[in-house]
Amino acid sequence: MGSNRPYVQIAPDVLEQARQIDLLSYLRAYEPSNLVKVKGTTNVYCTAEHDSLKISNGKWYWWSRGFGGYSALDYLMKVRELGFVEAVQTLTGDMGDWKPPPPAVKKDEPKVLLLPEKNADCDKVTEYLFGRGIDYQLIQDCIAEGIIFESRPYHNAVFVGRDESGKPKYAALRSTLGSSFRQDASGSDKRYSFRLLAREPTDKVHLFEAAIDLLSYATYLKCEGRDYRAANLLSLSGVYQPKKELSESKIPIALSTYLQKNPQIKTVILHLDNDRTGRLCTAALKELLQKDYKIVDAPPPVGKDVNDFLMSYLGIARQKPSRERGDAR
Repeated sequence: MGSNRPYVQIAPDVLEQARQIDLLSYLRAYEPSNLVKVKGTTNVYCTAEHDSLKISNGKWYWWSRGFGGYSALDYLMKVRELGFVEAVQTLTGDMGDWKPPPPAVKKDEPKVLLLPEKNADCDKVTEYLFGRGIDYQLIQDCIAEGIIFESRPYHNAVFVGRDESGKPKYAALRSTLGSSFRQDASGSDKRYSFRLLAREPTDKVHLFEAAIDLLSYATYLKCEGRDYRAANLLSLSGVYQPKKELSESKIPIALSTYLQKNPQIKTVILHLDNDRTGRLCTAALKELLQKDYKIVDAPPPVGKDVNDFLMSYLGIARQKPSRERGDAR
């Protein structure tokens, strides 16, 4: 189809300049009245127009609409709904002499976790997890403990990780409505991933790729008449990608932090996925940890992951998530 719009060619250096402009710098310079600091925080802002559009740690996220981005260019296109060329021209015209600020000296300032708003109930999360085979009472215990809740308005399942004092530091969002959407909440500290820890000291820790795999294993233990609270269950905060040379890989920060703070651990039991990535991660962790720990490779005996195994164990048919692009649903 033809178009009446004139073709506009943007020079690569101009485009790169536009992409480098962060939203906070843009608002401070050209929309200062639209920039509001969130009370009780040190580095979290919102806009006067949209109080659920939060800006922090070099990113922004519009919680009520379920999408976000990194740059001012993202903001102008997604929020202001400008076309690409118009957005670039707005930035390079208004901020033609803009230069990226010098790299800030990194301070050990704690990240500010932006948890989504809680829904009045957790009905959809309960239905979703129960449909994946997770034990009903286990779900309710986690909800009561505040480490699982349902967000609004998109009804995502939110899995919360806490630090040693019990303060939320990490949150993973996962759709309950059939899409494949999943992401970490802004400001998540990956050192404190979702976990269920033993009531009494034990020298073993079980490692999983995702929160739902961890919950699946806890459910399996209950079905087998065993107490899941007698075990340390730790999930990784995201997919672990080892390097090509396994010996040059780093231990996932959630695991390294846990091991550092729990010197009594002697055995690490790996329940990683049965796919290529999971097997590669298992090989890397064996390489990195075998000098100091006993490593047990315990992949799910059936299916790709621990939840696949649980569904098979319980005789539940698993539905595939839709391939629709979820805008934070």
